[in-house]
Amino acid sequence: MSNKRLIIALDFKNIAEMSYFISNLDPKKCIVKVGLQLFIAEGPKVLDFLSQRDFEIFLDLKLHDIPNTVKKSVEEISQYNVKLTTIHLQGGQDMIQAANEAKGSTKILGVSLLTSLDESDIRKLYNNDFKKQFNNLINIAMETNIDGIVCSSQELELIQDPSLIKVVPGIRNQNSSDDQKRVMTSKEAYSKGADFIVVGRPITQAKDIEESIKDYS
Repeated sequence: MSNKRLIIALDFKNIAEMSYFISNLDPKKCIVKVGLQLFIAEGPKVLDFLSQRDFEIFLDLKLHDIPNTVKKSVEEISQYNVKLTTIHLQGGQDMIQAANEAKGSTKILGVSLLTSLDESDIRKLYNNDFKKQFNNLINIAMETNIDGIVCSSQELELIQDPSLIKVVPGIRNQNSSDDQKRVMTSKEAYSKGADFIVVGRPITQAKDIEESIKDYS
């Protein structure tokens, strides 16, 4: 796995919109994330486009379906130059195991609780408190030999298994008013054990992209 720690989320509408931005990036210094919007707009050709420019790819589709469907989906993903991809831990052990069986050289990351959710959301959704619900999901992950976890930096200290890759979204070095509720600075996240951080808008919308990347690296 790469020793690069910064994953930049390419939250763009299409390749044309994205291409100018990535011309400012050094593939030796970051990994790029393709999310649902860009993948739906462009399909697998966006993966080929980035691979041809030597970028390592984090494909973040957060798969959550019956085991056979997830297995076949991961088999397709593994045919591309995808280093990391995501599934929802809430899909259960059989679904996670199916993904593991199909992954090839791609690392499977289990999404725990979205960083757009807070304590009140978890009580409404699961009739459980946040920490207990998070621990339930981590226990499932540890029983399935998944490669890593996606969680907010505020839950990093709850993960006891050092072998799990820890990928942390919701990183904000400045105050912002967006849809992320559980946030932390990059320095704090790294100090708490994050292996990778995911940063989108604070970099993609920055006036000085190069300086913004330095700020989060």
